[in-house]
Amino acid sequence: MDSLGISVVVSTYNKEDWLRKVLEGYKYQTYNNYEVIVADDGSRDTTRSLIESFQNDYPVPLRHIWHKDDGYRRQQILNVAITEAAKPYILFTDGDCIPRKDFIETHAKFAEEGYFLSGGYCKLPMKTSEVIEADDIRTERCFDVKWLKTQDKLKGTQALKLNSGPVVSSLLDLLTPTNASFNNCNSSAWKEDLIAINGYDERMQYGGPDRELGERLENFGLKPKQIRHQAIVLHLDHARGYKTTESLERNLEIRKEVRDKKKKWTEHGIVKGPKEQNVQ
Repeated sequence: MDSLGISVVVSTYNKEDWLRKVLEGYKYQTYNNYEVIVADDGSRDTTRSLIESFQNDYPVPLRHIWHKDDGYRRQQILNVAITEAAKPYILFTDGDCIPRKDFIETHAKFAEEGYFLSGGYCKLPMKTSEVIEADDIRTERCFDVKWLKTQDKLKGTQALKLNSGPVVSSLLDLLTPTNASFNNCNSSAWKEDLIAINGYDERMQYGGPDRELGERLENFGLKPKQIRHQAIVLHLDHARGYKTTESLERNLEIRKEVRDKKKKWTEHGIVKGPKEQNVQ
């Protein structure tokens, strides 16, 4: 079961309270052959101290990749994480998404050559996000619909994800009208495929950079596989101060070009320039 090595890449920026809960979740996975890489877009020293405190007795390798804070540069640090990942398969998630104990195992189960995996999340309100403690994660109490409803409201669609067993959740993934797109909180792909398309486009700001990467993976010949009801993470609430109209519009232009020209390679990725100049 644990033969496939997986690098879990957790993106973060100055959100220690949420990252603490996420790192707690990766301590209790049913899968064993993985590492956790925190891809840090320039957080303060308190984030480094938090990660170091977990490293003392973490069950798997826990690494911290950081660059200086120079505005929103999430895609740059993710590209570094891709190149430095020690495992052949990479699972991308966020520092505000607590994984259920079978989260990595589910990605490993459905990983297949020629595909990337598309998951989703169960969004929690702020009150519930704040009340979840380490013991709630260890015992999986925070994934219990009844318990969640005693904290605050929970949408029916989220409750359905959490309450569905293996048969129902797989059926829901077959029937869902939601596109199987690459997303920042719950998607995975082979490292060699990510390298082949040159990783993330570093021009992109908030609003679609992960989907753009997925669109290039599809242009490269990969097919998406839907696991949004089977690979479960709880999404903790937060503000999005880095979201701007300008960045969204520019990102849409980049994505349109990718679709119109069937682009596989970005000249603004892991290496800079056309593919011909970078392939020996």
